[in-house]
Amino acid sequence: MRRLLLRLVLVLALPVVLVAVWWVSSSGSEDVYWPPLRTIVSAFPDVWTGERWRGDVLPSVLRLAAGYALATVVGVALGTVIGSHRRVRAVCEPVLEFLRAVPPPVLVPVIMLFAGIGDTMKVVVIASGCVWPVLLNTVEGVRAVDAVTAETARSYGITGVARLRHVVLPSASPQIFAGLRQALSVGIILMVISEMFAASNGLGFTIVQFQRSFAIPDMWTGILLLGLLGFVLSVLFQLVERRALGWYHGLRAAARRSR
Repeated sequence: MRRLLLRLVLVLALPVVLVAVWWVSSSGSEDVYWPPLRTIVSAFPDVWTGERWRGDVLPSVLRLAAGYALATVVGVALGTVIGSHRRVRAVCEPVLEFLRAVPPPVLVPVIMLFAGIGDTMKVVVIASGCVWPVLLNTVEGVRAVDAVTAETARSYGITGVARLRHVVLPSASPQIFAGLRQALSVGIILMVISEMFAASNGLGFTIVQFQRSFAIPDMWTGILLLGLLGFVLSVLFQLVERRALGWYHGLRAAARRSR
């Protein structure tokens, strides 16, 4: 219980200090673009009503989930194939390095030509950015499979799908989850960017509309909501990761205790 309280204090200490500094430093502000934090907080419930949650927040989250899921499937599948075969990796590596260097926001106009301006475009934009951390981390994770484990599996005749399921993916899963964590933050950014182009709803669209109509406190509430959304998704991801990689964290804890 004591360790839990200490961890909670460490997690909340910096956010509380930052909010307090923001509250105090902005309390006397008369700048229209830098309203007091109390004004932003008081405007929050009036701006983000149930109707706006259903009309803007929910569509954004669904697009993020769809793009993230698509990137996860494509990234893990391609990364496993590329990481498992040296010749495939040699052929694909130059193309992958070229494509990963292209910023996903630059591709928005191109994607709009092929996918239109609806939800499909936004999902593809999100997936196009999220796929790279997943893909590259999967490749490295598959390449780093322990040689002794791989040889042991081969000696026992564990090949094909069984080898992939019981040897390759479990060994690469810590690296894959590292890529998934990076992709989540990229996905939130691209979710907002994609909704700034030819959109009629979503968090990105709403924040831009507030900015264009000079509803500055309302705009700041949207920015705060994005931060809170990122924090909640990060906590949920940590819970899933802890459950999926319980064996890995257990091994690391045992190794630390044995030192």
